[in-house]
Amino acid sequence: MSLHRHSFGLVLYRKSVLEDVIGSCVSKGYVFQMEMIVRATRKGYNIAEVPITFVDRVYGSSKLGGSEIVEYLKGLIYLLLTT
Repeated sequence: MSLHRHSFGLVLYRKSVLEDVIGSCVSKGYVFQMEMIVRATRKGYNIAEVPITFVDRVYGSSKLGGSEIVEYLKGLIYLLLTT
């Protein structure tokens, strides 16, 4: 898997891939995108990346806080140990 980012803005799956992979996912939040990509890749599906350009936030603030970072790291360790 040679993606530059696992949390890019738009992710598309074929219906058959989604139906095959989503049932084995246990993560929520930010880790879910990464888990879907890892599990799809492990099952032999091709993953393609289409670069997008992020624009700096003009209004509001990020929802990413300390608890989300901890959950992300726990999810990453879980994926490393189970896939």
